[in-house]
Amino acid sequence: MKNGKLIIFSAPSGSGKSTIINHLLTQNLNLAFSVSATSRAPRGTEKDGVEYYFLTPEEFRKRIANNEFLEYEEVYENRFYGTLKAPIEKQLAEGFNVVFDVDVVGGCNIKKYYGERALSVFIQPPSIEELRKRLVGRATDAPEVIESRIAKAEFELRFANKFDVIVVNDDLETAKVKALKTIKEFLEK
Repeated sequence: MKNGKLIIFSAPSGSGKSTIINHLLTQNLNLAFSVSATSRAPRGTEKDGVEYYFLTPEEFRKRIANNEFLEYEEVYENRFYGTLKAPIEKQLAEGFNVVFDVDVVGGCNIKKYYGERALSVFIQPPSIEELRKRLVGRATDAPEVIESRIAKAEFELRFANKFDVIVVNDDLETAKVKALKTIKEFLEK
């Protein structure tokens, strides 16, 4: 059995990344989704090892010190998110192709770590105006949250050229087809 490959997705919030990833997971590509670690408490019915690996802030810091993360970020004080190396290595050794949904900095770090074994894909909204329209249309965020997401998106868009492939999502079906074709070609190499 040959080791799997890695597919890294990054995108501003509202660009359609999760929808595209969920589509790819149904396409018989032997994909396994990377489960992130967090120091926040589980919400609702979330289970450890399913939605996230739940760690205390102290455990998270200890694992950072032991170099157990591919990438991590302290989003707020004592609120960490990151990708543990061990579960990824296990999935790869089992022959799965591992899919990541990470921020742009995390995506660049994972790509740097795995090099040619990884394909990094940036899902780009057609424009900031369209992104704002989508976020407003979701009706899930207060106006100030939307504005902070737009500011973050403007920052994230500066990283697009650091990715192997940019998929502009101006039409969801077209973006799904392009992402699938790109992933298939990479996996067949």
